[in-house]
Amino acid sequence: MNCFLHHPMKCADWLTKKGSGAITALLLLLLIVGLVATPTITTAQEATLESVTEAAADVVETVTEEVSEPALADVLSKSNLSPEVQAALVQSLEAANAGASAAASATANANNSWVLISSALVLMMTIPGLMLFYGGLVRSKNVLSVMMQCFLSCAIVSVLWMIYGYSLTYSTVTFEGDKVPFLNQIFGDLSLFLLAGVESMDPVSITNVVFQATFAIITPALIVGAFAERFRFRAFVPFLILWVTFVYIPLARMVWSSQGFFKNTYKEIMGIDPLDFAGGNVVHISSGVSALVLAIYLGKRRGWPGNDFAPHNLVIAAIGAGLLWVGWFGFNAGSALSSGNQASLAFLATHFSAASAALTWTFAEWITRGKPSLLGMISGVVAGLVGVTPAAGYISPLAGLIIGIVTGLVCFTVVTYVKPALKVDDSLDVFGIHGCGGMVGATLTGVFASAAFNGPDLAAHGATRVALILSQVGSIIITALMAGILTLVFVVIIDKVIGIRPNEEEELVGLDLVDHGEMGYHKLS
Repeated sequence: MNCFLHHPMKCADWLTKKGSGAITALLLLLLIVGLVATPTITTAQEATLESVTEAAADVVETVTEEVSEPALADVLSKSNLSPEVQAALVQSLEAANAGASAAASATANANNSWVLISSALVLMMTIPGLMLFYGGLVRSKNVLSVMMQCFLSCAIVSVLWMIYGYSLTYSTVTFEGDKVPFLNQIFGDLSLFLLAGVESMDPVSITNVVFQATFAIITPALIVGAFAERFRFRAFVPFLILWVTFVYIPLARMVWSSQGFFKNTYKEIMGIDPLDFAGGNVVHISSGVSALVLAIYLGKRRGWPGNDFAPHNLVIAAIGAGLLWVGWFGFNAGSALSSGNQASLAFLATHFSAASAALTWTFAEWITRGKPSLLGMISGVVAGLVGVTPAAGYISPLAGLIIGIVTGLVCFTVVTYVKPALKVDDSLDVFGIHGCGGMVGATLTGVFASAAFNGPDLAAHGATRVALILSQVGSIIITALMAGILTLVFVVIIDKVIGIRPNEEEELVGLDLVDHGEMGYHKLS
């Protein structure tokens, strides 16, 4: 590298190639040059400047903050540098800052693009993914009923989210003192009512509004699988509104907001807050436990168990499961809210967990029943995706593989043996897969979360691995109790006011005709 004084333009080019510098590094260069600069430079002085400049290059490379032009101008005015050197430094600064600004803009755009894509992927999980998955698993006379409930969830929750859901979940509440008021750890305020001020947010934050809405959409839609074929549409409307408002929104704030319960009061008690990267508690445990409560309250479908309850179309169910697998990459990797290292690692963990769980369920079924089934494989896929959800952004790909195996085995056991023994008609195994899978995944998150994979540094938090696992288990219990109790309250009230279950004749005819006056299939003449 040439001396700063002898070849200022080459030095300017060098600084530009190095990218953005910091005011501290640039001032160091100026100070060194200013101290030794003389009208004539000896060979010894040039060698000294050469080595110092190269050393300073390492400093420049490690700093990313932009250098302010006024600060540089102030230093230059007090130096004894020649006008040529000063001009070269100003030119280098302008080029470096322009490069830094362009790089930051490109990164922000890349992050926003990934969150936009992820939002579409997660929405695809509900419509048409879950809609086809559930639609294929019920009997043909109820296929439109479950599809309609999935569509309704998308429409109603989107409107509620825009009006008050996002605000109550993610608003930052101002308060006196050093502790967030307990009520505001559960509900935010209405400062973002109707998305007021959204135009002043950065692009990723704006996109995050709809990204989080897609999570709120799919969560109550998952519950549909538990009461499929025996829950009137007129009752589902108020249940959906109540459940999203008083179960989903508070849980999302408690888990994901910096002012939420688990990051404040709960953390003070347990010493460390629980991890839930993409919705183990908020989405799967809450919906799974609510599903179990509803299945028990409503009772069995008439005639269950029996041979008449086989899926009417495994083809569209498998298509739906495939869409869920693909969409889940937006669900988990998108939760990084960036297109960097964490998103990529979450993508890997998600994929390998789904694959290992699918194989686990398939071979378990093959061994115990003599034949592997498509229904078993797609059930295993979903179980693996559920299990890895709370952990995806904090674990290694190997851990994802292990979580898939464990979750697949547990969910297979619950669905195949525990459910028939308890005689609970959870129609499409929402609790068996989402509830149990979410609990297994949340617990194993505490086992496998690693600082090397963007998880918490337990030593820095003054916590142990056991403390983290206990924190995870405690959060599971709180989530289950909250979702279960409130669901029971809502369903009892709605049942008393307008009624929920169709009568025997209506259930025999099917909810497609009873609630919607149409059929999914017509005989060809």
